[in-house]
Amino acid sequence: MATSNRTSASPINPRRILRLWLVAAAMASVVAFVSPPAAASHTSCSVRWGSLAKSSSATGAGQPVAVRTGRHTCFDRFVIDLNGPASAYNVEYVSKLVQDGSGKPVAVTGGAIIRVIVHANAFDDAGQPTINPAAVDAHNVAGYRTFRDVAWAGSFEGQTTFGIGVRARLPFRVFTLGGPGNGSRLVIDVAHRW
Repeated sequence: MATSNRTSASPINPRRILRLWLVAAAMASVVAFVSPPAAASHTSCSVRWGSLAKSSSATGAGQPVAVRTGRHTCFDRFVIDLNGPASAYNVEYVSKLVQDGSGKPVAVTGGAIIRVIVHANAFDDAGQPTINPAAVDAHNVAGYRTFRDVAWAGSFEGQTTFGIGVRARLPFRVFTLGGPGNGSRLVIDVAHRW
């Protein structure tokens, strides 16, 4: 009589299969629950702004009256409040910031500098300033992810210049908003990453 080396297969137990399936499903849901949504957060902060110069030829005559900064999830924001409709502007990365009129260098902390030019004087018809340069220079951006410094670079012959020190050359966008009241705002957002 010949003997077989095969062992007899045990019958399929439906309860065991169900238990295995439930354990696998539970493990998959636990992994999905505890895994950080890193990919989602990176996707939500993706930007397509670029780092090339941005400008507008708006014909408004709003003069700068104040600056503000803010921290957001994906970018740091620099806002120039204007006392009228948005003026033309030029915003670009520069190798150094220079003072309007004199051309003297203006110290700006950071790995890169964004120059913001508003095509309007920062003084009224009587020669009184519309913005306090010392308040601009004293602006505190400690703890910001992208901003390192904010600087005043003067107002001369129909233009007013500001500098933003950033940690590196990063993408940015520029746009204007109406209000409050008859004023407007020039907004520069600089992304935290590419």
